[in-house]
Amino acid sequence: VIKTSEGEMVAEFWPDVAPETVENFKKLARQGFYDGTAFHRVIKGFMIQGGDPLTKDESKQSRWGTGDPGYKIKAEFNEKSHTRGVLSMARSQDPNSAGSQFFICHGEPKFLDRQYTTFGKLIKGDDVLEKIATTKTTPPDRPVTRMNVESIKIVPADAVK
Repeated sequence: VIKTSEGEMVAEFWPDVAPETVENFKKLARQGFYDGTAFHRVIKGFMIQGGDPLTKDESKQSRWGTGDPGYKIKAEFNEKSHTRGVLSMARSQDPNSAGSQFFICHGEPKFLDRQYTTFGKLIKGDDVLEKIATTKTTPPDRPVTRMNVESIKIVPADAVK
């Protein structure tokens, strides 16, 4: 359950295609790593990106997008396509450079398929995705109004039906 300043989104994970990525995301969420971060990069029709611990500090805005948990995880490219609502790991040019930053697809960026690790999909909260993805931004794709990730909680699937 991804609780944001704009409402809640609920995602299901795909451990069958990205087991290490799912475990890493769940571990960070359980530690409260994502609590208080922000969606720092928003591109309407493409995606919303968050998970950078540096976004907890407004004074570090110039470095937003560069933060990580202090380690990298290996890519788990798979056959799941980048379609609206899909969760995928952000990375640098190095395929094995993902850490904590993730994005949720707003459009259908299938050109990212098998180049970025997809690991889940929204099952609730498309209206929240729409709200965040269509918020006003300023260069470099930064929301004018802060879009907070208040918390990410890992709960059993039957708890969110």
